[in-house]
Amino acid sequence: MSEAKRVERPLSPHLQIYRWHIPMLTSILTRVTGHALVAGVMLGVAWLLSAAISEEAFETMNGIATCWFGDLVFTGTAWAVWYHLLAGLRHLYYDAGKGLDIPTAEKLGWGVIIGSVVMTVLTILVV
Repeated sequence: MSEAKRVERPLSPHLQIYRWHIPMLTSILTRVTGHALVAGVMLGVAWLLSAAISEEAFETMNGIATCWFGDLVFTGTAWAVWYHLLAGLRHLYYDAGKGLDIPTAEKLGWGVIIGSVVMTVLTILVV
């Protein structure tokens, strides 16, 4: 009996030929930002709760919330809020049956990404 000739094939050929698309990226980012909003809410609630507990707890939490880590979390949360809002508006537009063709969906995706960054920068400058 002869041995079957094994052909060396990659495990995931689609990973070699697949190209990322903006609508796919924005869909993933919508889920990620939804979960990331929890981090900002938790830090904000911990900060407010510490003010209700004691002055020492507030000083500790205020130190965390106002250091580079707190600034990073709150800036990321601001971006996540704006991104999630704009992505939600885009989905409402999709639900109306509009913007479903590929060129429009890609433009809307770029609009959500760029718009959320611009709105975050404006939020930081205003506040």
